[in-house]
Amino acid sequence: MTETDKTKKQLIIFLLVTYGVTCLMGILIWYGSTISAEMGVFPIAQMHYPAAGVMLAYLLTRWEDSLMPRWFYLFFIILTIGQIALSVLSIVMPGQMMTVNGMEISAWGMISQYVIIGVSILCWFFLLAAGKKRRGAYGLSWKCWKASVLCICLFVGLYFGRAALSCAISGQMGMLIDILTSPVSYSYMLLMPINFFLAFVPFFGEEYGWRYYFQPILQKRFGMRRGVLILGVVWGLWHIFLDFFYYTTPDRGLAMTGGQMITCVFLGIFFAWAYMKTGNIWVPVILHFINNNMAPVMAGNYSMDVLENQQITWAMIPEALLINGIVFGFFLLSKEFRKKEVTEE
Repeated sequence: MTETDKTKKQLIIFLLVTYGVTCLMGILIWYGSTISAEMGVFPIAQMHYPAAGVMLAYLLTRWEDSLMPRWFYLFFIILTIGQIALSVLSIVMPGQMMTVNGMEISAWGMISQYVIIGVSILCWFFLLAAGKKRRGAYGLSWKCWKASVLCICLFVGLYFGRAALSCAISGQMGMLIDILTSPVSYSYMLLMPINFFLAFVPFFGEEYGWRYYFQPILQKRFGMRRGVLILGVVWGLWHIFLDFFYYTTPDRGLAMTGGQMITCVFLGIFFAWAYMKTGNIWVPVILHFINNNMAPVMAGNYSMDVLENQQITWAMIPEALLINGIVFGFFLLSKEFRKKEVTEE
């Protein structure tokens, strides 16, 4: 098999896993919404699919490569299958709701959380055991310390700047100040670095697929800027079943999808910029973790279902487009996006 044939086969496998499995599970998400099932496991499972698609593609086309971190890949794929099984079980065998630290969570949701913690620890072990050469050969190494830390700090600043701009427009600055000065918020944010090491796997699952694998392919085909914009669109559409049947109700699904597209396109611009600037996949993984885990802080709601049944309307879309465009859109003008071609990592 030629390298061109291998590349095409890898892309087909990636798309079949990333989108094919998502569509199949989307049917269960729809069904779960009709019976009012607790579906918190589904979005967590879905976050694993992009990386699992890349890993399966490489295992099936590059098995002979001695530099491939095979055990880490195999373990991650088994983990993904396990998360799919938990999702299915949460529909066919609904568990009892329980209260943990004041938060309502289903038995399956609790199991999923413990699984994520356990496998995150094991994933660190497999990554370390793979060795520096294998990690480097497959984009798993930490690199460019200074630039990486600067990108993370910049994102934190922009995140709060975006929140402040949104609250200023809506006249809710007092609410933002109350949230950010709350001891609960500070405690939560101080624990986030520790929580990252115990729950990084789903965020790695998305970013290793989207930024490490698919972004360079789209940029080579469509150009540095258009490739990232297209990635933002397809990343946004990938959430469509969750948009209609989990994040909100079906009558608000189109508005949620519109908001999701804006979020994915503009966050995708910054994530892409950070990845191109550092060549360090762990930077967008950390950025994705920060973005998702700050949602409870900004909402002032620390329940497990903070992202579920959101009340989004079309009237919110123009403001979201304006604010995200101001905060993240101008990174398209940076020198990283003016390069003629993708740099191989």
